[in-house]
Amino acid sequence: MTERESMDFDVVIVGAGPSGLAAACRLLQLARDAGTEVSVAVIEKGAEIGAHILSGAVLETTALDELFPDWREQGAPVQTAVSADEVHWLRSPSADLKVPDLFIPRPMHNKGNYIISLGRLCQWLGQQAEALGANLFPGFAGAEVLYEDGRVVGVLTGDLGRGADGREKASFQPGYELRGKYTIFAEGCRGHLGKQLMDTYSLRADCDPQHYGIGIKEIWTIDPARHREGLVVHTFGWPLDSSTEGGGFLYHAADNQVYLGFIIALNYSNPHLNPFEEFQRWKQHPRIRSCLEGGQRVSYGARAVNKGGLQSLPKLVFPGGLLSGCEAGFLNGAKIKGSHTAIKTGMLAAESVFAALGEGEAAPAELASYEVAVRESWVWRELHAARNFGPAQKKFGLFLGSAFIWLDQNVFGGRLPFTLHSRQPDHAGLQLAASAPQISYPKPDGKFSFDRLSSVFLSSTNHEEDQPCHLQLLDPAVPMARNLPLYAEPAQRYCPAGVYEVVTAPDGEQRLQINAQNCVHCKTCDIKDPAQNIRWVTPEGGGGPNYSGM
Repeated sequence: MTERESMDFDVVIVGAGPSGLAAACRLLQLARDAGTEVSVAVIEKGAEIGAHILSGAVLETTALDELFPDWREQGAPVQTAVSADEVHWLRSPSADLKVPDLFIPRPMHNKGNYIISLGRLCQWLGQQAEALGANLFPGFAGAEVLYEDGRVVGVLTGDLGRGADGREKASFQPGYELRGKYTIFAEGCRGHLGKQLMDTYSLRADCDPQHYGIGIKEIWTIDPARHREGLVVHTFGWPLDSSTEGGGFLYHAADNQVYLGFIIALNYSNPHLNPFEEFQRWKQHPRIRSCLEGGQRVSYGARAVNKGGLQSLPKLVFPGGLLSGCEAGFLNGAKIKGSHTAIKTGMLAAESVFAALGEGEAAPAELASYEVAVRESWVWRELHAARNFGPAQKKFGLFLGSAFIWLDQNVFGGRLPFTLHSRQPDHAGLQLAASAPQISYPKPDGKFSFDRLSSVFLSSTNHEEDQPCHLQLLDPAVPMARNLPLYAEPAQRYCPAGVYEVVTAPDGEQRLQINAQNCVHCKTCDIKDPAQNIRWVTPEGGGGPNYSGM
């Protein structure tokens, strides 16, 4: 049996995203103000803080104002104020209509917000946490939850130096047991350990399924003559049909850069749809292409996002631990924002944990106070007002759904006396391939549209190749026996990194090839596989993308 070192802390935080780092900062602020000491460990599977962070991103500073009221004076990388908002309906491959401000749902207006790199903000939050006394451990992935007598007592970090066959190599280093009185799980959307905890403690027993989108993003440096710093553009319509939810964004950041991307809800029904290719098509629309003309693509990445909202929130607490941020699903779909709610719920988790630590032996194992604090916060009020946003789009489609949302948000202020639900999991909505229309995608032109492998190169993704595959097939026969004949094996299309390929051997036999080294950790396969046969587990710490400024 492998011997492992153990380290004890008051609090262990899994994930150095906005929620986990906010939790660390708030814990240590409270300890400082109370004249006491709290030991905090934050582990992050990325090679460095921010390496796996990807978001649009337009930031509402509500929570940051609460966490660090002097963030401007402290030099937070939040500087590009939104100067204008535009929403465009792309009616066809060449036509569009700018939507008058009057008809834009109120939560989508961005006055007072900032265009930021969330990765850089996390790096700054990491610096603040470290200055306050947090122990940051980038490159350490949370591989397993540690339990004792039904209570979470910390996490086990992943081993380093195991071969693809699972055996120890000469470079083997066993993972560490990081033990805490309480553990805050803030892994982000579709967290590996959070998913296990939801099953172990039946945290999803009383809520709708979580719903997701796949977000694909690029950063471009463009012609200064085409740049309008502070402009926020959102689009809907083409290239998607009216029954497929999604849309594009184009944010004019500082230094002649634009952040652009496309989000498609993972409840789409056509198995022939390819989210990456839809993004490439979208860039060819004159509304987008005219901005990119003469520019250069400098970065690429992809990430799943939560979009279930209030109805999809699980129970947030269990013996010894809590869920915060996108681990639980606090993104506000009506605002297309989740960073502010992630920061705030991380703070609320920290406040509940700090209060419990002060109670010593009398502290409860399950911190119900956190659930209460969330329900009494502006986060809950926001999500309650936006609760019908996602289900309305699913139930009514693009046009009727948009009309409903406008009435719900602009006339009734999110206070309609009913709550819509969407109880079908995203993976369950695929049509059979034989009955779904084929989609023909043009070849990339190398100027505006590109292939997946050259895109993954820009993400600086790297994994040690001789390690156990972190994309596990529960039944290796399912892809060829079921998914291929029924759904034309959609994994080869929904993955934005070219991880899954159906290859044919010289004897004509087909198999699913998994190129795990390409994986950008978006988790789409774990969500969308129609048989729920793919399980994403964490690879060696430090592997995966190494985003710069995403």
